[in-house]
Amino acid sequence: MKKKPRITVLIAEDHEIVREGLRNLLNAETDFEVIGEAGTGRQAVEMARKLHPDVVVMDIAMPLLNGLEATRQIRQTVPGIKVLVLSAHSDDAYVQKVTALGASGYLIKQTSFRFLSEAIRAVCQGRTFFSPSIAGAMQHRSPAAADRKGRTRSLPCSLSSREMEVLQRIAEGGANKQIAAELGISIKTVEKHRASLMRKLDIHDTAGLTRYAIAAGIIESRISVIIR
Repeated sequence: MKKKPRITVLIAEDHEIVREGLRNLLNAETDFEVIGEAGTGRQAVEMARKLHPDVVVMDIAMPLLNGLEATRQIRQTVPGIKVLVLSAHSDDAYVQKVTALGASGYLIKQTSFRFLSEAIRAVCQGRTFFSPSIAGAMQHRSPAAADRKGRTRSLPCSLSSREMEVLQRIAEGGANKQIAAELGISIKTVEKHRASLMRKLDIHDTAGLTRYAIAAGIIESRISVIIR
């Protein structure tokens, strides 16, 4: 009898102990195989393009490239890959953002492993899956109420992926030289992206860009620099 192929999974999570726990739990299932682990959003995008997993289990609060932008890039460049968000946040704004970007499901980290395994199988089959608490809230709120409750400042569609990366690093406190080294571009190019961001967003200082990044969900306030 021919063996059924396993569902291949890429774990994108910046905490090593969480990645290890997820890997052990998933590999213990007969129909899952963890084929890669990424500690940053940038690694997640690169590994998704290289490994072509069936499902990426994605955290939102990722260094170098947040899970929102990583999801967008993966879905744009390798649309066959399903993205399942596993986050500590159950905010309406995050749920709406990642589903709009193409994620197939959203689980909060307080969810039991049983739901995670069910979610991976579901999204692999082309269905959507949400934590019970999120699914219940989505079912019982009206579109108007959801908009009022979950609205944050949205990102202009004119921002490029590179500008998003630069914006995140600025908001995380990176200097132009550091950002240039991390992205493999020149300091002059970073300065051009910074100027372009300020022009497009009509924001004229670093503190304003940081506040914008927090409000738009690009970074979490817990990892942002102190704004005076």
